[in-house]
Amino acid sequence: MFKSVLDEHIEIVTALRNMESEVTEAAQKIGDSLQHGGKLLLMGNGGSAADAQHIAAELVVRYQKARRALPAIALTTDSSILTATGNDFDFNQIFSRQIEALARPGDVVVGISTSGESVNVIKALRAAKEQGVATIGLTGEIGGGVGEISDQTISVPSTITARVQEAHILIAHFWCEKIEEQW
Repeated sequence: MFKSVLDEHIEIVTALRNMESEVTEAAQKIGDSLQHGGKLLLMGNGGSAADAQHIAAELVVRYQKARRALPAIALTTDSSILTATGNDFDFNQIFSRQIEALARPGDVVVGISTSGESVNVIKALRAAKEQGVATIGLTGEIGGGVGEISDQTISVPSTITARVQEAHILIAHFWCEKIEEQW
C-alpha cells in the first residue's frame, strides 16, 4: 500500500514539470506584489487552511534564509473574526469579509481548495476581484468555481485530496524559494 501511495505521489509530482511556467508566473506575481508594497492574503478550509498558514509563516518568518519579514496573512487564523462572521452573517462569508477589510489593489489573494468548490473561498476571490485585487487559485484537477473566478489557476492533475495537498505545498515551497531570491 505504501508503495502505491508513493507511486501516486511520484506520478503527480512528475506531472508538475509540465506546469513550470504557470507556477513560476504565480511566484513572480506574488513576488512583484511584495516588492511594490503589497501583501499576500491566503485562505482555504481544513488541510488547505493549514497550507495557507504554512505559506504565510514561511514568508513572515523565513523560508531558507535570513531576510526581512514579508507581509503574508492567512485568513484562517483569527477565531474571533471567523466565528463572529459565521454567526452574524454566514460561514460562506468568513473570508470575503476579511478580504473587504484587508485587501487592496496591488495585493495578491490566493484561494486554496482541493475540490475547487469551496463556496467561502469562491466568494472571497470574487470579492477580491471586485476590489481590483489579483487572484490565484490553487486547486485539484477539476478547478471548479475557484478555477473559474481566479485570474490564474494552478490545477494539480489529481482528484485524490492527499496527493493534491502534497503538490500544493511543493508548489508553495517553490514560490517561497523564488520570492526569497528577490530579497
